[in-house]
Amino acid sequence: MTSRIAFVTGGTGGIGTAIVQRLAREGHRVATNYRDAGRAQAWRERMAASGVSVMMVPGDVSDPDASVEMVSAVQKAMDGPIEILVNNAGITRDTTFHKMTYAQWMDVVNTNLNACFNVTRPVIESMRERKWGRIVQISSINGQKGQYGQANYAAAKAGMHGFTISLAQENARFGITVNTVSPGYVGTDMVMAVPDEVRAKIVAQIPVGRLGKPEEIAYAVNFFLADEAAWITGANLAINGGHYMGW
Repeated sequence: MTSRIAFVTGGTGGIGTAIVQRLAREGHRVATNYRDAGRAQAWRERMAASGVSVMMVPGDVSDPDASVEMVSAVQKAMDGPIEILVNNAGITRDTTFHKMTYAQWMDVVNTNLNACFNVTRPVIESMRERKWGRIVQISSINGQKGQYGQANYAAAKAGMHGFTISLAQENARFGITVNTVSPGYVGTDMVMAVPDEVRAKIVAQIPVGRLGKPEEIAYAVNFFLADEAAWITGANLAINGGHYMGW
């Protein structure tokens, strides 16, 4: 595979870390963003100890101006355009809708959905000019099936795939593919922090009988990046152990 410049948003999280590691080990030059400097430094040291070199830039993907600055900083430091973009950053603010505040709604929509616009917009022109690009959204099983207490999250994650299929149509003739990966429940720190009895109930609903691994999601992302995947665009790859088998 040709070495390319890749930007993974939210790369310091559980799934994001696995994606960063996979892309770096495939030979790509990888960058990610951060908001907490102390946490970012500790994460960078763990990556370096594992043999993975990652460029890090401060910035909030929910802020359009900050997103433009992040993209510019990455492209300047790496002396080239971003050719691979993985929109992975995401948060939750769970509560039933009748108790949900406007702030809880907008926090999730801004970080999970509006960020796709904020970060993709500054890179799409150079991809179109160069006639090559790979964009992958990390959505969720709950964007497909919904989830009690997650009207904000499910709406934002469903919207990510709507963004994918429209962007895929607009840019197919420019050699740019745009796809979505929708993970089910993965054994990240966030999921493992759920009480044991709750987690056991989740696992009981998964036909494979276990939580997913972050590395399995990273494998799916990497699948979409190959030159051989050039005819796959506008697709949604559900990776959930059989938990949800919609069309």
